Amino acid sequence: MAHQLSNAPVEPTESIGAALQRVGNTTPLATALLSPGREPTDCASLSSQISSTAAQLRSIGLHANSAVAVVLPGGPELAACIVSVAAATRCAPIDPRATAEEIEFVLRDIAAAAIIMSEHIHPAAARAAASAGCAVIELEPRGSAGRFVLRRNGSEIPALDENLHSGAAATAASTALLLHTSGTTARPKLVGLSHRQLLLSARAVAQSLRLTPADRSLVVMPLFHVHGIVAALLAPLLSGGEVIVPAALTSADLADLVETTQPTWITAVPTLLAALLEQCEVRPVEHRLRMIRSCSAALAQSVADGLERCLAVPVVQAYGMTEGAHQIASNPLPPAARSAASVGFSTGPEIAIVDEVGAAVPRGSVGEVVLFGPSMITSYVDNPLADATAFRDGWFRTGDLGRIDVDGSLYLVGRIKELVNRAGEKIAPREVEEILLAHPAVSDAIVFAVPDRRLGEQVAAAVVRRSDVSEQQLRIFVAEHLAPFKVPRRIVFCDEIPKGPTGKPQRRLLAERLDLAELDDVNDAAGVTPSRPPEGPVEELLADWWARVLRREIDNVHARFLDVGGDSLGAMRLLALIRTELEITISIIELFDAPTIAAQAALIEDRLLDD
Repeated sequence: MAHQLSNAPVEPTESIGAALQRVGNTTPLATALLSPGREPTDCASLSSQISSTAAQLRSIGLHANSAVAVVLPGGPELAACIVSVAAATRCAPIDPRATAEEIEFVLRDIAAAAIIMSEHIHPAAARAAASAGCAVIELEPRGSAGRFVLRRNGSEIPALDENLHSGAAATAASTALLLHTSGTTARPKLVGLSHRQLLLSARAVAQSLRLTPADRSLVVMPLFHVHGIVAALLAPLLSGGEVIVPAALTSADLADLVETTQPTWITAVPTLLAALLEQCEVRPVEHRLRMIRSCSAALAQSVADGLERCLAVPVVQAYGMTEGAHQIASNPLPPAARSAASVGFSTGPEIAIVDEVGAAVPRGSVGEVVLFGPSMITSYVDNPLADATAFRDGWFRTGDLGRIDVDGSLYLVGRIKELVNRAGEKIAPREVEEILLAHPAVSDAIVFAVPDRRLGEQVAAAVVRRSDVSEQQLRIFVAEHLAPFKVPRRIVFCDEIPKGPTGKPQRRLLAERLDLAELDDVNDAAGVTPSRPPEGPVEELLADWWARVLRREIDNVHARFLDVGGDSLGAMRLLALIRTELEITISIIELFDAPTIAAQAALIEDRLLDD
């Protein structure tokens, strides 16, 4: 298979714990973790925390092959707990907003031996633990940011002397993280990531961003997600840099946090970056940022341009996923050349573009993105059915549509499952979104499929406005840039785009969440209204023009233009006839919204009366 050559760092031979211990030994007094209002924790103290956590877990019989869930609020203790537990066991971070049912599902799916929660026991987690029959461990903060002890049954767990430990210690091949992929339409799939895979990806992030001990990361991503764990936490820690972990964070706090904590870089999803841009446009922000990284979803060009203008720093896009321990590709920092529309070059895995049967497509052609390499999983955990569809000849099928340019950079077009199939025409939502976001009155937009009885699916969009604009104006704007069949049939306005817990829009659920049921075309009279021939001068004139454009006689004024052989080119010819012969202007959107001779005649008569 033809592929893009990988650019992988040397494969690690140590565990996460050993790698972080080595940083602690090299620069013991350098700051590792910070949190506003707390004393910082240095590298030596973080190394000590990793060792003491492992010793406490060993004393209750847990080891490298034990699964331990972590349900904690955001903050430095969560950050330190994740790296410490992952260094000693198989760590499964869980969204603290999860319900008891959701937490119990995770506990049973990973066969959890224990669950770590805050000293103020998380009620849902406690119920889930009792139902799943796993031990409850309480985390008690103690000292500087990120320092803690573990308690059980009200007493501090004693630390077991390493010399007395008989369980298996973690190696580079051991599983460090257990993460579930988002399951919006099916059972979530469980991914096991090894120490080697996580170190490979974290070091790839550090290499892409040229991280040094002088850098300071601000964690704005949730630490139950691979993006936050690998890019915002592990990559800077392994580089000897500082990590700022706020105890609480809302999107409205971003500009203030950037000013008060003075990070040198942040990595975030586009939703958070759009919020940061809005705040930066209101007032100047004093900062030390040298770059911003965007990952986990497509970044609107207007947001990237706006941040670069307001903050005078480069904004680089990266491509990542749970199955690849996060980073797959990244744009380089200046002065290296980069395309704003690309997600950059491979930072490890081999990348190929294939067709539906798995054959490589010519360079520059669009197909499915498939991946192969040491940072990629080779199977899900105990899920042969998912494996059968996700892997082909050892390559992981991402479900993403993309192309590789002549220079080797990767461009993403959309998700295969998110394509809108309108009567056989495949429409990539991202293409339509980019046009909507280019309108000055639009601050955010998402495009998705809505069921249609006649066409199978139609294009719909949800839009957040920054200034007044109508649905019709936006549809006409899109029609000026894209083919008519790609123009959203419906556009709804909302205060914000519904997002999942990691900030990604849940495109496949939007039709239901926004209460858009199956579309019924208001002019869908064919098959409902009895057939009749043209009546009156306007209908007869249109029937004649339809016959000239379609090269066939049309004797039913309720027949739809597209159903009787019309297409975009034919529609433009019909519009030209109307404009030339009747000296009135009708937009392509108005024409497709009036798809029959009867509807078009009514439109023309109204326009003639107005004139």
